[in-house]
Amino acid sequence: MLDIGMDLAYLVAAVLFVLGIKGLTRPKTAVRGNLLSATGMLVAVVVTLIDKNIVSFDMIIGGAVLGGIIGFVVAKKVQMTAMPQLVAVLNGFGGGASLGVAAASYLQSLGGAGFAPGALGVITVITIALTVVIGSVTLTGSLVAFAKLQEIIPGQPIGFPGMTGFNGLLLIGSLALTVMLAVEPSNTLYFWAAISLAAILGLTLVLPIGGADMPVVIALLNSYSGIAAAFAGFVMGNTVLIVSGSLVGASGLILTNIMCVAMNRSLPNVLFGRMGAVSEGAGAGDEIYEGKITSASPEEVGMLLETAQKVIIVPGFGMALSQAQHAVRELADAIERNGGEVLYAIHPVAGRMPGHMNVLLAEAEVPYEKLIEMERINPQFDDCDVAIVLGANDVTNPSAREEKGSPIYGMPILNVDKARTVVVIKRSLSAGFAGLPNPLFALDNTLMVFGDGKKAVVDITTSLENG
Repeated sequence: MLDIGMDLAYLVAAVLFVLGIKGLTRPKTAVRGNLLSATGMLVAVVVTLIDKNIVSFDMIIGGAVLGGIIGFVVAKKVQMTAMPQLVAVLNGFGGGASLGVAAASYLQSLGGAGFAPGALGVITVITIALTVVIGSVTLTGSLVAFAKLQEIIPGQPIGFPGMTGFNGLLLIGSLALTVMLAVEPSNTLYFWAAISLAAILGLTLVLPIGGADMPVVIALLNSYSGIAAAFAGFVMGNTVLIVSGSLVGASGLILTNIMCVAMNRSLPNVLFGRMGAVSEGAGAGDEIYEGKITSASPEEVGMLLETAQKVIIVPGFGMALSQAQHAVRELADAIERNGGEVLYAIHPVAGRMPGHMNVLLAEAEVPYEKLIEMERINPQFDDCDVAIVLGANDVTNPSAREEKGSPIYGMPILNVDKARTVVVIKRSLSAGFAGLPNPLFALDNTLMVFGDGKKAVVDITTSLENG
């Protein structure tokens, strides 16, 4: 009876996970989706503790308290600008946890009763080996993604000639060691060698990927963490971990594919670290900008907006950095009171993570129906009076359309350059995360407003309202 009760509880947890993911598809139901998923995880954890007949809860309670404190501090301290880095780290923790579980299971089997005889034992060893391989790739790859997003290391592609072939050899070597370990489970050298090769593979897969493509990598690493968790579930014989890991793995892979389509990237290139080749044709910023930049003051932009009938705001990482989302909402309200229409153009990867801009603007209570995805908003730039670009760089860079030698060539962008007037609010002419100059800044119909994003928007709003 107890087993039936456990299975039913696991089924309830799995259903809550599915409903939670479904809730995350819409902003209005996202909070409820998070709560449903969290409740499902609570049920799964409690039932697992009961099912495994754990007598001493000292370490578990201590770990839960410590983890809860860390989670609370992180939730309070980490800014929305650093959310992509946090997601990358959490993906790495997920892979590392699966790696730890599988390694503990392997070492415990060696020191105890050993593995089951026959095919069952072989399957167990292979599952453990695959878990540590995927977990290692996820852990080290996520750390590189974090370092690039945090700008600890350069966001530009880092690699060497023949790196793709090298990655292939590392993958083959890891899989070969998995087979060798299945043949000779007691040989710990194979086990640790598989972990080491996979850890190196995680580094070399992500290092050659440029900063502009990092959102795709985050989605893929999220999928890897789920797959590793599912394998760890097989190792532990835990149904709910298999289900939850499979859901994360599948949804992460689907998101990765969606991101690839949105950015005109190839999924195989993401899988094998072949994205973001170094540009040979990209011009230097000085050559592109020299003598062609037209600066404007907030007051001049305010006067321009007085007669604008259609305004499209393009939010980017600069808006997140200056925490200008509330000021942007106030500017939009002022434009609408003046008789203009305001829409928001949302690029799939604006802000270095899928959905980053949506969350920030939702925080400022911007109506969701005004957030228009790239495919629907691009045709509207042709009849747009003013496009206001706030801190967005790579996602508005015409080089992606026109310069075949550019690392971002082929990536769909927001066609802000088609607007009658483009106002770019930016601290300086510094390159975006991809490390490339943006010819948009030097166009005849572009006005540059230099300074802090939030202050500039507030000044523009004041000028418009006092005009």
